[in-house]
Amino acid sequence: MGFSAAVRAISRPGIVSGKRFLSVSAAVFSVESSSPTTLSPSGRLQQTLAGSVERRGKALHSGKVSTVKLLPEIAGAGRLFEFRSRFLPASIDFAQESPLCTTLFKDGFRIRTVEHLLSALEAMGVDNCRIQIESEDPVDSEVEVPVFDGSATEWVNAIQAAGINLALNHVGESVEKMAIHVNEPVHVSRKDSFLAAFPSPETRITYGIDFPQVPSIGCQWFSWKFLDDSSYTKHIAPSRTFCLYEEVERMRDAGLIKGGSMENAIVCSAELGWMNPPLRFVDEPCRHKILDLIGDLALLAEGGNCGLPVAHIVAFKGGHALHADLARRLTSGILQNP
Repeated sequence: MGFSAAVRAISRPGIVSGKRFLSVSAAVFSVESSSPTTLSPSGRLQQTLAGSVERRGKALHSGKVSTVKLLPEIAGAGRLFEFRSRFLPASIDFAQESPLCTTLFKDGFRIRTVEHLLSALEAMGVDNCRIQIESEDPVDSEVEVPVFDGSATEWVNAIQAAGINLALNHVGESVEKMAIHVNEPVHVSRKDSFLAAFPSPETRITYGIDFPQVPSIGCQWFSWKFLDDSSYTKHIAPSRTFCLYEEVERMRDAGLIKGGSMENAIVCSAELGWMNPPLRFVDEPCRHKILDLIGDLALLAEGGNCGLPVAHIVAFKGGHALHADLARRLTSGILQNP
């Protein structure tokens, strides 16, 4: 399905809700120049964890066990990883393109598969957090966040166990967090995949996937509006990562999914259908793409500000690399609103 055809498809009644998007034509995608975005007050105060919490588990790609400890941070600190006594901000500036996950890289140290954890922190409103992570190998310069069951539920549970407090800065004051507002359509694309952000008074994500060779998945669309953390907890967080059974051997030959199993992913065969049912949602794969996108856009959150922009984001056949492309496009040339 081409770019314009996809736009027409998701404009059909009953597939995407929201009049703002239904009125958009494919012509908006002809804009070549970078559209302006504005960093404006969100009307919400920065938050952090009320206490620390620790989780330990196996990584999806390396298969190694790692331990993650989430700790409170002061307002303005943002979210940052601590590994081998080095700090790596959860920022798009340090995002490195890597297969099937989002990776942060700085000063020779690499932290892989950060998207599920960052997705939960962003959606649950943990704006400032220090993330200590340790590998089972004491000499590794690379570490991977545990995958658990392939969803963000374990991280949501950890955040709820720790609790959330108002974040105060170094002089004991609360700080309002800023949010990126999209003023004109912005888009990025690779081949027949695209992401677009449209002006909107609220944050909404509409995602489409298409696997014509796998009937049990097929073409799916899901639209989610950010209301509060409970909407994420109920509709997005439980969705698990998925893969195609016919591609498992190729991925393992490439050094990926060494820790993958039927316990941390839903697996679908083109011929046999789902290998480990039941699904948690009929459109669970599509919802998981939204989970990933939230985690990748969380890399826009610096200094305790919002990662998710105020916009209607529409995606079709996206992935981590394209998510990062949109994040970089949104953050370039931001206008400050005093």
